[in-house]
Amino acid sequence: MDIATTPSNPQGNPELADAAPTPHEPPVIRREDYKPFAWLVPDTKLHFDLGIETTTVTATLTVRRNADADASQVLRLNGDGLTAKAVLVDGVPTDDWVMEGPDLLLTLQGEDHEVTITTEIAPDKNTTLMGLYASNGMLCTQCEAEGFRRITFFPDRPDVLSTYRVRMEADKATFPILLCNGNKEETGDLDGGRHFAEWFDPWPKPSYLFALVAGDLVANSGPFTTMSGREVECNIWVRAEDLGRTDHALQSLHNSMKWDEEVFGREYDLDLYNIVAVSDFNMGAMENKGLNIFNTKYVLADIETATDADFDGVEGVIAHEYFHNWSGNRITCRDWFQLSLKEGFTVLRDQLFSQDMRGEAVKRIEDVRILRAAQFPEDAGPLAHPIRPDSYREISNFYTATVYNKGAEVIRMMRSMAGVERFRKGTDLYFERHDGEAATCEDFIKAIEDGAGLDLTNFRKWYSTAGTPVVKVRRESIPRDHDDWLHISQFLRGKDGNEVPCDFTIPLRIKLFGEGVGDEEQLLILDKPSMTLPIDDRTDAISINRGFTAPVIIDTAASKAALVTLAQKDDDPFARYEALQELTVMYMLGAIRGEFDPSRGTSDLQRDAIAGSKVSFERSLVRAFKSVIEDPDLDDAMRGELLSLPSETYLFERMAGGEAKADPGAIHAEREGLKAMLGRELSDEFHALYDRCEKVAYDDPAGRGARKVKTMVLGYAAASDPVKAAELAAHQYDRADNMTDRQGALMVLASLDRPEREARLQDFYQRFKGNDLVIDKWFTLQALSLHPDVLAQVRALAEHSDFTMNNPNRVRSLYMAFAGNPSAFHAADGSGYKMIADCIIALDPINPQTAARFVPALGKWQRIEPGRAALMKGELERIAAQDNLSRDTFEQVSRSLDG
Repeated sequence: MDIATTPSNPQGNPELADAAPTPHEPPVIRREDYKPFAWLVPDTKLHFDLGIETTTVTATLTVRRNADADASQVLRLNGDGLTAKAVLVDGVPTDDWVMEGPDLLLTLQGEDHEVTITTEIAPDKNTTLMGLYASNGMLCTQCEAEGFRRITFFPDRPDVLSTYRVRMEADKATFPILLCNGNKEETGDLDGGRHFAEWFDPWPKPSYLFALVAGDLVANSGPFTTMSGREVECNIWVRAEDLGRTDHALQSLHNSMKWDEEVFGREYDLDLYNIVAVSDFNMGAMENKGLNIFNTKYVLADIETATDADFDGVEGVIAHEYFHNWSGNRITCRDWFQLSLKEGFTVLRDQLFSQDMRGEAVKRIEDVRILRAAQFPEDAGPLAHPIRPDSYREISNFYTATVYNKGAEVIRMMRSMAGVERFRKGTDLYFERHDGEAATCEDFIKAIEDGAGLDLTNFRKWYSTAGTPVVKVRRESIPRDHDDWLHISQFLRGKDGNEVPCDFTIPLRIKLFGEGVGDEEQLLILDKPSMTLPIDDRTDAISINRGFTAPVIIDTAASKAALVTLAQKDDDPFARYEALQELTVMYMLGAIRGEFDPSRGTSDLQRDAIAGSKVSFERSLVRAFKSVIEDPDLDDAMRGELLSLPSETYLFERMAGGEAKADPGAIHAEREGLKAMLGRELSDEFHALYDRCEKVAYDDPAGRGARKVKTMVLGYAAASDPVKAAELAAHQYDRADNMTDRQGALMVLASLDRPEREARLQDFYQRFKGNDLVIDKWFTLQALSLHPDVLAQVRALAEHSDFTMNNPNRVRSLYMAFAGNPSAFHAADGSGYKMIADCIIALDPINPQTAARFVPALGKWQRIEPGRAALMKGELERIAAQDNLSRDTFEQVSRSLDG
């Protein structure tokens, strides 16, 4: 419905409701209702008198009527919990304003004005960590998506672009460092032990990119020379005790700046690039122009306290936020429905960067694993939405795997169809056309279409349709012919399990394997519901969606023999990994469905045949895994990926669908059973592999892969021989000279009911007590463990003196880890569901954004077996019945219940 211009909605503001909601029901904001803001704000001046308990903000806005918008005399300035202390128009106090809910509405005559508003805020009371808040004695901001309205009254929407000139004043002893966006223009001392800093950002930006930091910080500094010869001062700002753990972050920043110049032609555009590490932060990091604010998790890393995965996380997130300088800052979003415009594109850019830094094959597998663990379930559940959503109640709930990860995969498909060079022409055209604008997803598609010479008319369906397409591949043999037929079709799975034909544009890399069969890979474009093509009848196996060219589910009905062939011979690393994963999925789902249960037979002959089929399948798996262990051409990083079993989350998704319901208990039992079988049958080979990897030094180029494999072997040993595994893990822990080995060993020990467990957990705590990020690991390892008493252990950890509900990292380290522990979370009596529901209820009044992130774990109730489904739904209903539920949590819970 169109939003009319009415007294309650004078500017057709898309942030207002289309109907009067109940007090418990937040309004719905719709993409179709977008209208440009009635006023431009070309310049903004901010004056901050900073204090932990009280901060006074004076905002001076230059406003001008927007000729491209519907005329209105009313200037709507968004607020959240603010009270105006003074309002001036053109320097004169005015009473010609009213409050409408949290917003300030100011009536203005004429075309141009200067509006000044003074507000007073209390950073130390701000537990939401949105707007300006206190963190360990410092002040910092988080304004995306709608946090700026908690600092001052402002048109807090992404299509209002303004330059910002900021003056900060504060006590010098308390806040010796004063940082803001842009370039620093002046600093100086004031009376009373105070000082000031003035900053100016010449690049127009939306309010969500504003940032401010004040605190007692030190910097690891290192200049970067751009491709045009300009020198940029790069600083990583941290507390003094953390300075020694910032070298990797600084190097990652320099690498990102160089890579973006070489691969996308993007040069940095300010004299300064500042990164600040903050321990209280809802997200991973924020790309504020020239002043990135980061969760400490993605800045601090050294060998003793950070794993290889932590180092990768620092590198990837620093790259992501830096790349936003162009894909997000120089070109931002017209409205929040276009969020994937900046996030999907930037995720692809950071993925490509990480591939170039660490190797394409393993990185691609990691990215797909994340997509399947987080986004595929989202697409299959009640919170499904297109990468460009049509409506929302709370935009913070749409910072999702769909917008980010699937959005990246959709743009990657464009790149696959265009090729690298033509895709670069498209992105160059996009930056050229829309620099300095608030753009849309359609603007990006059109630039790629024009620059790369692609027809993306049909491809646009990816932006407007939720769900993961299934591509069905079936082979038809043709008697007395040299060719067979390959039938390929696509469909979306309906809620009732029905196959609904669809016609997405899907690029699929395909290759045939067989004696005498041509070995050239082809790029196949499936852009209609079905297609048929001939293939050589000598084909033994079909490798399709190689490199995961499309974010789809492939249903090939491949035989065990064909999968074994691909697992052993496929020259595409991802396809080889996929074949081995599919082989293990086939075995485990078959076992769960009772296909290997001899009692299904009606005669001794049938029962023997069924039992024999299980033995035969297990032998095939043992041979396949043995070939991976012994393959001399594999590096250990890839070997570790190939040896990993499909996650229980992925098995859940494969088992659930339509009328079929997943049984988490059965999934866990079969996966652990397969792990134990492989551990027993390949014990000698695994231990020989471990012994070889143990000899590889930390700084050896092969060290990362060797450490990965060692932890993998410990996992198989724990399932097959817990006593031996405990001894081996304790030995690795005691001798570890790096966090990767230490954490890997402790992860295995935490799951074992063995005496070695407690001693190492206590040693780990004492060794790293006071290091928040490492103590987060201590909480997580126990919450994720397979220990039989894990529920009781998590309850005890929630009472630990180091646990707090006020720090998002700490809350996630315990409760989000527990929600990601399938065995414990899905306890048959519902105690795991109750624990997470209790967490949501307790956390929502403190930090709604973080609380809402826990709800999707409970949203799978319609896809799970009836007993657990009833318990899960009951907890959602209990949350929904709470008084004063936040907008964030209300939306997630109501959608999860509605299905």
